[in-house]
Amino acid sequence: MTRQYFGTDGIRGKVGEPPITPDFALRLGYAAGRTLLAQARLPAGERPAVLIGKDTRISGYLLEAAMEAGFSAAGVDVSLVGPLPTPGVAYLTRALRLQAGVVISASHNRFDDNGIKFFSADGIKLPDEMETAIEAEIHLDQPVGCVGSAELGRARRIEDARGRYIEFCKSTFPGELNLRGLKLVVDCAHGAAYHIAPEVFHELGADVISIGNTPDGFNINAGFGVMEPGTLRQAVLEHGADLGLALDGDGDRLLMVGADGTTYDGDQLLYVIVSARIRRGETIPGVVGTLMTNLALEEALAKRGIPFERARVGDRYVVEKLLETGWKLGGENSGHILCLDKHTTGDGIVSALQVLAAIRQAGQPPETLLSALRLYPQKRIDVSLPDRNFPWQDNAALAAAVAQTERALAGEGRVLLRASGTESKLRVMVEGRDALRVEKHARALAEAAQAALTG
Repeated sequence: MTRQYFGTDGIRGKVGEPPITPDFALRLGYAAGRTLLAQARLPAGERPAVLIGKDTRISGYLLEAAMEAGFSAAGVDVSLVGPLPTPGVAYLTRALRLQAGVVISASHNRFDDNGIKFFSADGIKLPDEMETAIEAEIHLDQPVGCVGSAELGRARRIEDARGRYIEFCKSTFPGELNLRGLKLVVDCAHGAAYHIAPEVFHELGADVISIGNTPDGFNINAGFGVMEPGTLRQAVLEHGADLGLALDGDGDRLLMVGADGTTYDGDQLLYVIVSARIRRGETIPGVVGTLMTNLALEEALAKRGIPFERARVGDRYVVEKLLETGWKLGGENSGHILCLDKHTTGDGIVSALQVLAAIRQAGQPPETLLSALRLYPQKRIDVSLPDRNFPWQDNAALAAAVAQTERALAGEGRVLLRASGTESKLRVMVEGRDALRVEKHARALAEAAQAALTG
């Protein structure tokens, strides 16, 4: 069965437009509840229980209430935590031995988008098969059902969720280290980590300057966070900070800015973490990236004898590949970094702590730790598609344009086309050794793709 609603990061869209409506959220909660009831192996008389968290979007209240009602109608208990980063929901779902976690968030998107994604009892994103099973239970042409009053799910609020997650994040930082004497600018993107990330770094001893930490329901990701690194760069330079850390709206992505204003992406931060473990004498059996991972990272790891594999774009697929191989480290250049010996999912705060530990242990700034890694220029341009399921792979004119670009690169670069998992867009990416050639070929290919797909 082809999935109609779930993309690479759950269900996402414009608030008020299908599927991000209160009616659909109610149906989704009911369908997910029925699926859990059918698949959960619980003692007789015990109900499944789920945890619902959200980011700071105004629409989170609406969708939270509808999801809660759907789960209760199916006979599933609900625990509510309010605004909490996505990885915090994953952690508490596992720590509280619940059957699933739900995050209401559209990550790095504007406030007028929202989304819904699920975590399993193990704290990892649901596999495609489980999402397909949930979709099969969504019947838009039928009224939402309801169990009898005696079987309705109960709802409660977990009051100490924030504190529990703060302590978890701190526990991933080496006990013999601290952050005293370090001035950090922490950009929370007016998102779910606004009341958590600054506290984590402050309690470990850093002098913290917080920005993007006054959410009002409408300003999430607006001018702050991983999508707007210029704001963080300016704050680092103005305050003479040692480092700047930027998260996204749901707190699972990270980028960093050095004291001189240099921005470091997920590929570079992953390399710092890997290198630190090698210095400590750890064996690194392999690292997982994605189709978008910079070729320079793969080559740098190869020089150190570390195998590298690419997964589909999306941190869920990186996790799946890590579990398949038994490896622990992976990530995306967008800032999702996986350290599976620290957490089950990408976590911006935990990732930052691993990088800071590497800096502390080496006694060197990030630019020194990255001297062996020089990223190749990449240029990505988005081309609009008529809809998310548009068969762009079958377009002969597009295939010819890709082949022409690959010939022009003459073995000194690569081309990647992929459909967005959350938007009706085709991502066109060109990578190579020469920035001017990369820019030129990317723009030409994007123009050819747009003509081929609309002609």
